[in-house]
Amino acid sequence: MPNLLDQLKTMTTVVSDTGDINAIKKYKPTDATTNPSLIATAAGMPEYQDIVDDVLKNAREKHPDADDKDVAAAAFKTLAVAFGRKILEIVPGRVSTEVDARLSYDTEASLAAARDIIHQYNEAGIGNERVLIKLASTWEGIKAAEILETEGIHCNMTLLFGLHQAVACAEAKVTLISPFVGRILDWYKAHDDKDYSGPKDPGVKSVTEIYHYYKKFGYKTVVMGASFRNTNEIIELAGCDLLTIAPKLLEELQTNQGVLIRKLDPRLSKDSKLEKITVDKATFDKMHAENPMAHDKLKEGIEGFSKALEDLEKLLAKRLSELPKPATV
Repeated sequence: MPNLLDQLKTMTTVVSDTGDINAIKKYKPTDATTNPSLIATAAGMPEYQDIVDDVLKNAREKHPDADDKDVAAAAFKTLAVAFGRKILEIVPGRVSTEVDARLSYDTEASLAAARDIIHQYNEAGIGNERVLIKLASTWEGIKAAEILETEGIHCNMTLLFGLHQAVACAEAKVTLISPFVGRILDWYKAHDDKDYSGPKDPGVKSVTEIYHYYKKFGYKTVVMGASFRNTNEIIELAGCDLLTIAPKLLEELQTNQGVLIRKLDPRLSKDSKLEKITVDKATFDKMHAENPMAHDKLKEGIEGFSKALEDLEKLLAKRLSELPKPATV
């Protein structure tokens, strides 16, 4: 009998949720996605010091008169792309690279950062079709994605916790959304002190609702469940367009056998009782304020990713100080 991971791959596009290139080689996902925390972790691993050092040396060459802090800041802007380029040598599909989370409430700054990321990939000979630009699902981030999509730059909307965010993304015609299953579960467990499992898991319920809403009303935006706490959540979402899964859970799926039943199927969506809604900024703000889980987790996620970026900048500055200084003429 095939293992659960192989069965899952027959009904869902499996994406590796890591910056660890060796893990991607092991599990052979179609796509890969990263975030600031994952890149920071990978950058601190000994096996990837060559990637980090090359980025730092290139940044120093481009900014020979800058101090270490400024050189590290310049290197930080290219490090995620450097990892992305390595990942694209392994996966046949796409890699997701995230815009600086500290820009999440600034549409214009997000646009500039996204265009810079795609420019770096293009300069390396990598086409737009192999890259997804990740943006936080704030109203400002969604508006940036709407503009980027018209420019042929495809977007992955992250830190998504509520239907209002999902509907706004679909109406903006973004390529893909990443609702965070496990972080939704975390919030409810902390506030309700209940043991959720199976189809009653609030993260699973949220993604199921979004999936059926998209399919019922014919949106082209696809759903990629993310941020899983256990394999049971993944099993309950088998059939979702895509699922991005951390190496530890990929290992569990690969080593376990059994019959995997498809839970999400567009043929079932037409029978759902969901009603269509239109989300403008006023509606978005109102629904967001009325959803304390989404409000709390979006804020927490942006702050967490921002902290990871600050830690990464410090790591780069420290590593730069350890590298030999270039010879002066």
